[in-house]
Amino acid sequence: MLTVHLRITDRGSATPVRLRVTGPTGGHFAPLGCQVEFPVGRGESVGGHLRLGRERWCYIPGNCEIELPDGVPLRVQATKGVEYRPLDKVVTLKPGQMTLRLTIEHANPAPAGAIAGDAHAEFMTPHYAALEAAAEGLGFVNLLALDFPAAALDGQTYHGTPNLEAFSGQVAALTGHGTTVTVTTLNVHPVLGRVALLHAHRPIYPLTYGGADGSDDWSLSDWCDQCRRKGGYPVWSDPLESVSGVFGGEALIALLNGKIEAIELDGRPRKQPLLPLWYKLLNAGFHVQLLGVSGKDTNRVPLGGLRTYVELPDGEALSPYGWVEGVSDGRTFVTNGPLVRLTRIDDGWHATATAVTEFDVLELVADGVAVWSAKPTFDGGLWRATLEDKSATPAGWFAARCTGGASMTNPTQPGFAHTAPQFTGEVSRKPDVTIFRRGVQATIDWAESAGRYRDAKFRDKLLAHAADALARLNPSE
Repeated sequence: MLTVHLRITDRGSATPVRLRVTGPTGGHFAPLGCQVEFPVGRGESVGGHLRLGRERWCYIPGNCEIELPDGVPLRVQATKGVEYRPLDKVVTLKPGQMTLRLTIEHANPAPAGAIAGDAHAEFMTPHYAALEAAAEGLGFVNLLALDFPAAALDGQTYHGTPNLEAFSGQVAALTGHGTTVTVTTLNVHPVLGRVALLHAHRPIYPLTYGGADGSDDWSLSDWCDQCRRKGGYPVWSDPLESVSGVFGGEALIALLNGKIEAIELDGRPRKQPLLPLWYKLLNAGFHVQLLGVSGKDTNRVPLGGLRTYVELPDGEALSPYGWVEGVSDGRTFVTNGPLVRLTRIDDGWHATATAVTEFDVLELVADGVAVWSAKPTFDGGLWRATLEDKSATPAGWFAARCTGGASMTNPTQPGFAHTAPQFTGEVSRKPDVTIFRRGVQATIDWAESAGRYRDAKFRDKLLAHAADALARLNPSE
């Protein structure tokens, strides 16, 4: 075995990448300091490694020392997010060879000022987050400190708060490898919902309430109010799911009441697709932003597996405030592959998409319905699609989306991209809010029958918020 210095470069400089080196029989070679075998459970030593299906990857800052055999074909693979062409090369080391130099191509750069970020990752240290983010082509990462119960060897379950000591709020906890890492909190009720409190200037407590060991004497809506008072931006995590028979919980109520303005989309399996539900909210007049995140909490989830690009104003440098403000303003698109853009031209629309790997279709969506579509063609080393709508299709909101093919960040998942909605007027279709009314009613039923309150004022406050939410929904169904 040879100890080889491996270097991956981009335009002449070493660059962080996700790396995989395998031998002719499929054996995996890990750089020194990394492990061939590593845990993949939730919260288990998260960071530095990745397992996708049967493939094992590691993260390097561009250089590494690695023990490799000579005289046999070795497959070297490296990726760097959605803008780079994956490197996949077979090399055979000569006897005594001590160095290996390879280059990864920046084939599909994003427009100037468009910064990719992942606003929801858990358990990683800020240093691992910075390394993985740079290797995945991200400029911004937000880690979420949370309450995490863990069983100890003495048979007791203790609660820890990973990364709470690194809380940074509105400033960077760490800047490394060209990436900004912030740390805020994920606040959780096991039935009523989970909210990521981005950009709040200090932690908002309690981090959790309710469940088998506690009462329900608190309010998710109060979390959102506190976050906004502290300059923050509440985001609904795992949105529009049913837990213990309750659909949406108080998080849905907070959204309907304007306390939450964005929902997360990640690549995890769901009980029902999120996009149709999001479209229903938009059609009902709720201007809700979509935030693409990884939700990374294990070494099976790539950081930035689904990501959000924020377009900063001309000349503005990246800052936590600027990135979050871009999400709030809707200067975004979500993707795991194609770079998609939607521009209004007079009374029509112009949409484009480019990708390193093939996707199926680019569509213009009006009030949740695809009204125009275009197939991609291969041109200049990229897959490209363009469409124009000059017919002034009447609608209350428009967006562009790409579907099909394989995700560049996780090939086990389908490719996807979606712009933020652009609002133009009144929705032309009758809004269907039945599922949301039923969700609010399920929360009311839970509060009156299953909630455990030491102080009835918390139940009454939840019921009052629920009544406000019902009043905001379209009464006609």
